[in-house]
Amino acid sequence: MVEPFPDRRRVEALQRLIDDARRIVFFTGAGISTESGIPDFRSPGGLWTKYQPIDFQDFVRSEEMRRESWRRKFAMESSFSAAEPNRGHRAVEKLVRAGKASAVITQNVDGLHQASGVPDDKVIELHGNSTYAKCLDCGARHELDPIREAFLKDETLPACTFCAGVVKTATISFGQSMPVDEMRRAEQETLAADLFIVLGSSLVVYPAAGFPRIAQQNGAGLVILNREPTDQDPIADLVMHAEIGPTLGDAVGVN
Repeated sequence: MVEPFPDRRRVEALQRLIDDARRIVFFTGAGISTESGIPDFRSPGGLWTKYQPIDFQDFVRSEEMRRESWRRKFAMESSFSAAEPNRGHRAVEKLVRAGKASAVITQNVDGLHQASGVPDDKVIELHGNSTYAKCLDCGARHELDPIREAFLKDETLPACTFCAGVVKTATISFGQSMPVDEMRRAEQETLAADLFIVLGSSLVVYPAAGFPRIAQQNGAGLVILNREPTDQDPIADLVMHAEIGPTLGDAVGVN
């Protein structure tokens, strides 16, 4: 059962763990973003129950699959564009700004941690970012505005202006390799943490979901704050099935 306002003892326990920590690493999933109004993908009624995910190889091979991918992207934009960082994001940002947290490892692609004020170099995006696009051939970054304008006019597929390669949102799709640099950085930060805090992840998507266990086995304290139970709850030092914003906001002193 989700507790919107967890009891004071648990908040105080979280507060003590944060106060005693020297190097916190946050690991965030969809749960922190749903509190900003962004739809979940995997939960019952989520986007993937309405749309079959498009495999990366299908995207590369088929122009029609690329068109369908961009149709979905722009059809769902209204759900993402109106979202703003919530109390949970602001609490994370406060701890990063204070030097208590060294990194935010995130499975989210919405850019809300950066929008809250967390510097780009402190956010490790394991599943990429949906707020811009990249060329699959040369890696060049492409902004979405001109892509949207051309596509909504006559469904023109974007091509890289530098090498004419295939352009895709800068997210990691099913069947696409995880980003090597980000995975390496995430492991380094995990091993350096003395407190690892999971926020809003069901911890079922691997290899990313392996980081909390790595941190715990390396001697870090482990906190899991998620609406539903996870398989890693039994190894955590503190588990809270509650809303992230009110809970972390109270512990950190952010309104």
